[in-house]
Formats: sequence, C-alpha cells, structure tokens
Amino acid sequence: MDQLHLMTVFIAVAEEQGFSPAARRLNMSPPAVTRAIASLEDKLSIKLLTRTTRYVRVTEAGERYLEDARRILLAVEQANEAAIGINSEPKGHLTVTAPVLFGQKYVMPGIVEYLNTYPETQVNAVFLDRVVNLLEEGFDVGVRIGQLPDSTMQAKNVGEVRLVLVASPQYLARYGIPKTPAELKQHTLIASSTGNMTNDWQFSQQNKKQIVRIQPRLTVTSNQAAINAATSGLGITRLISYQVADELKKGILTTVLSDFQLPALPVHIIHREGPMASSKVRCFIDLMVQRLRADKGLN
Repeated sequence: MDQLHLMTVFIAVAEEQGFSPAARRLNMSPPAVTRAIASLEDKLSIKLLTRTTRYVRVTEAGERYLEDARRILLAVEQANEAAIGINSEPKGHLTVTAPVLFGQKYVMPGIVEYLNTYPETQVNAVFLDRVVNLLEEGFDVGVRIGQLPDSTMQAKNVGEVRLVLVASPQYLARYGIPKTPAELKQHTLIASSTGNMTNDWQFSQQNKKQIVRIQPRLTVTSNQAAINAATSGLGITRLISYQVADELKKGILTTVLSDFQLPALPVHIIHREGPMASSKVRCFIDLMVQRLRADKGLN
C-alpha cells in the first residue's frame, strides 16, 4: 500500500482511538483499516498500537511515529498547496481549539464567517479550558491566553485581557465594596476550578504582588457557572475580563479592586505551520486576526 495512505490511516486510528471511528472518518471499511495498520506495522517491524476489546492506544514507538507522520503529511500538503498556487481557494478539514468561553464568544462567529466564505472547507472546533499541545493532539490552529513558552509554534498577538474580580451591584449594595484584597475574607466568594484558576488569588499594586488564600463558599467547575452565581447576587468571583465583557457592559456585574489588578495577559493565535502555511490555515488566521484585533473587548 502507498506509504502516505498508511500514515493517514494510522493517524486517524491514533486520534480516534479506535478502528471503527477511524474507518468512518476516512470513509473506509473497518477491515480495510485493520489491514492498513497491519501492513504498516509489518513494514516497520514495530508495534504501533496496543489493542484491547475496549480501546486502542499508541505505543511509545507509535507516539514518536505519530508525530513524524503528522509532520510528513503536513509537509506534503504544503508542497501541494505551493504547487497549486498560494492564492488557491481554501479547502479541506481544519481543526481549531480555544478556551471554552473565548471559543463560544469570539472564535465561533469567526468560524461561521469562514465556513460561509469558503464552502469547500470543514471545521472541527474543540473548546477546552486547558493548555493544548497542537502538535501532539493534531490541531491546526489554537488560541492561547497568557505568556507563550519558547516553542516552534507560529504566533500572532491579537489583544490582551485581565483577571478581574466582579460582583453584582445588588450584592455590593448589600454587603459593601472591598477596598483591599484582605477585605475579601469578609465577603462571600465564588471560585472556579477551571483551567489554572486556584484559591490563591494574586494581586498587584505599585509592582508589589500580594497573594490572598481565599475560602470560597461556592466552588464550581465551569466559568459560566461562576458568572451565573455572581449575577444572581451570591458574591464575588474572579474571572478573565473577556468572560464577563457582556455582563459588565450591561451593568449586570461590576468590577471591584481594579487598582490591584495583575498585568494584562496577551492573547495569541498560534499554529504549527511555517511561513508557507496552507491556504485553509492562512485564510482562517487572517480572518480571525482581523476580527479579534478589531474587538474593543480585547484591545
């Protein structure tokens, strides 16, 4: 069988963690997928997958081969794009990831515009409140909030956001407005355990950092739940500014302790392709950069 075809099948099985879902993704029969993997393992004389009746996982050797296979197929796609022409119409499948609320509020409208503009494209959008490794998890484009570590990823800055403390006007009218971080101990606090949110709330004033260990009365597992609790008047919560931009604009929530905010966090669009990015990736990034840089909530 063709080597690139075998690599494509292997990537699908590894990412879908099963032969049947990989077959559906590739529009192949399950026996054909099984034969392709067997042929590839026989050709390489190594075991790439561990199979049980319940799941399929890549082996240690399979992990290394998976990364190489993705890189090779990406290079082939880029070569095809270059041969067809840099201005070719975007087509094909694009995988995008972003934090949950950021994806819902900012990325999804851009995806809809992208799909309407380029009818031969398909997008798989995965919104997660954790740091995603684009290469290992097979994503083309991602949104990262916070400082970027050194990496081989390409990045474009599109704005900045801040950690903010918010509460409803009704709550503040009833219980008062805290003037210092230490006064938070006298208030009902709502904490989100999503992502890197912890019960150590950091503050900064005149370049001096201060940490307050809070004792939340309510802890939730989603940022939206924290927003809902705060808007209902339960107490004070800490979120990222974009997550409550609508509520702040409408006056449903208001910020507190603004003089103690930490420095702003940059927002980047990152991708794993080089300067000769495929047209589907390049056009999506150009569209999102334009949309996000024009958004007053991020700039």
